[in-house]
Amino acid sequence: MSPSPAGHHRVDDAVVVGGGAAGLCLADRLDRAGVGVTLVEAPDGPLRPAERTWCYWEAGATCEEAVVASWSRLRVRGPDGRTVEADPAPLRYRMVRSGAFEALVHARLRASPGARVLRATAHEVRDVPGGAEVRCTTADGGPLTLRGRRVFDSRPVPYAPPHRTLLLQHFRGWFVRTATPAFDPGVADLMDFRVPQPRHGLAFGYVLPLAADRALVEYTEFSRSPLTTEAYEQALRHYSGDVLRLGPLTVESAEQGVIPMTDARFPGRTGPAVFRIGAAGGATRPATGYTFAAVRRQSGAIATALSRAGDGPFVLPAPHGRRALAMDAVLLRALDTGRVDGPRFFTGLFRRVPMERLLRFLDGGSTPWEEFGIGLRTPVGPMLRTAAELPFLARRTAGRSEESPDDPAA
Repeated sequence: MSPSPAGHHRVDDAVVVGGGAAGLCLADRLDRAGVGVTLVEAPDGPLRPAERTWCYWEAGATCEEAVVASWSRLRVRGPDGRTVEADPAPLRYRMVRSGAFEALVHARLRASPGARVLRATAHEVRDVPGGAEVRCTTADGGPLTLRGRRVFDSRPVPYAPPHRTLLLQHFRGWFVRTATPAFDPGVADLMDFRVPQPRHGLAFGYVLPLAADRALVEYTEFSRSPLTTEAYEQALRHYSGDVLRLGPLTVESAEQGVIPMTDARFPGRTGPAVFRIGAAGGATRPATGYTFAAVRRQSGAIATALSRAGDGPFVLPAPHGRRALAMDAVLLRALDTGRVDGPRFFTGLFRRVPMERLLRFLDGGSTPWEEFGIGLRTPVGPMLRTAAELPFLARRTAGRSEESPDDPAA
């Protein structure tokens, strides 16, 4: 980093706007690559999100300081109660809590001479000669302008870009403690379809055991609009009581959110020196709603590319490959039109495809030959019909995109 030509302002190599998963991951990777970085986060208040849970699977052992739990065995339950359970080695499913991850990254950045963390509300990001600037208001109401050769903006966008399909993955989860042991801490339930299905889309339970008597229990839907908090609560009471039969329990905390699942094309670059990252930059995998693994991979690729580029041209690495996005577009359209039955589709895939291979496919790490084999294990006719019609469908702008609703109870 260096002073501006006038000598009055600090100019960072990079300014990262937003302290969610994408902003934290990128600031951390840039600093470790020797790129001078300022991370600007919203002050305490309504703009700071509540504690959140981020999950991902990987073969290595990174980010271990922030991992609060992990599982070597995963399970999917069909509507009829039949289960598919497997160890997808070398992959392991991991849970990260946002508070622990934030504390870890903040400690690293504060110990680095080339990084800083600022609390301010960013109002405007714009290109200026020699880079870009971020206009902010500090916690005490004062103005603050940050300058960087490049700015990476992770703030959510209020509306999805033009798209052909927009579903929402919306959920509410309880962190519960049961009166007696009720969970197997070694097995995580990714999808449990033993819940009433909505008229449009699909619904499933999700259980991440933390101990024999503690777990995160969620109710999740893929559909066009979220539910009320009371509707989620009712669904969770049914799932925990009538399906899981957990018995007496205490809800220690809750979390709720909405994740867009769309084939919209999110612009990665909004100006010569301004880039979008995170969900706002298309990091959410359309077919699954998972984001954390993608932002970590993209952050590493950005840090490598930026350290090599220096002051020269920089191309933002894409969070997902084109082939993966094309396949996701077909699946989303097939689910949205009802051509495929969601619970039957997903349970069928997990039954017919080795779990390790399927998880790599869902994470964009499969080969074309593996993808061809997985495609043969889907409802081929409906999927081919959907693929044939997609190029002729117009993209539309209607439909809201959001990461989490304003819910004081969450």
